[in-house]
Amino acid sequence: MPKQTRTYLGRLASATEQLFRGEAIEQFAAICYRKFGDNAVQVLLITSRESGRWIVPKGWPIAKLAPHQVAEREAWEEAGVKGKAKKRPFGFYTYIKTRADGERVPSIVQVHLLEAREIDENFPEQKQRSSQWLPPLEAAVFVREPELKSLLGKVERTVLKPPKV
Repeated sequence: MPKQTRTYLGRLASATEQLFRGEAIEQFAAICYRKFGDNAVQVLLITSRESGRWIVPKGWPIAKLAPHQVAEREAWEEAGVKGKAKKRPFGFYTYIKTRADGERVPSIVQVHLLEAREIDENFPEQKQRSSQWLPPLEAAVFVREPELKSLLGKVERTVLKPPKV
């Protein structure tokens, strides 16, 4: 019998019991974006430190910081992006986090939109990561997580829609 390659969704499905038992960990992320005129937007992808896969800035809860503030801090530390994150979550995605000890734990990531107001070339993790600004639909091709792909697909119409009057 040929060796089967487990799909991303297959690996995630194997963690459903952990999710139902409340054993998931929580993280907070920023989808950093910048607008060009009235009809163009780009989002920022960075590489993870361990595997080099394309992700958005994210991190663990921090005492005394609200989730959107954690997203702001992670955007700065991991990508040099400064800006204000929306308080209301843009959405959520799930992935399997491999801890330092090799344990695999499902992680639920609360995502906040963050408009990049300033991009600094000097930031804490600059030597550990690469970054790329891309149109949202192109960025969605590079990320692994299906729910994150979906969120990236909604960025453009969300940030470019006319304000309510």
